[in-house]
Amino acid sequence: MKKHLLNILACPIDKFYPLELYELNTRKEYGYSTNGEKEELVIKEGILFCNQCRRFYPIIDEIPIMLPDELRDRDKDLKFLMRWRDRIPNRIIRDPRPY
Repeated sequence: MKKHLLNILACPIDKFYPLELYELNTRKEYGYSTNGEKEELVIKEGILFCNQCRRFYPIIDEIPIMLPDELRDRDKDLKFLMRWRDRIPNRIIRDPRPY
């Protein structure tokens, strides 16, 4: 996910904006714009967090997984949290909503 896209994302449950971003694995991407070379940060893995409903949404392989609760893969989400538990805030680890 390109970091600038954070400006257009809202929580799919309560439409809260802006979401908090926790960057876990990033890379720089270089491209060209009309006024020269452009550098942009790409989030390979991370977490989007809604401060209103307290839900987290993982970013996996540069894709934010922002599905409604009933379509989420609980095991995959919890495995993701366990993999990055040392770099994720305790408020997400202790109460990983929607679980």
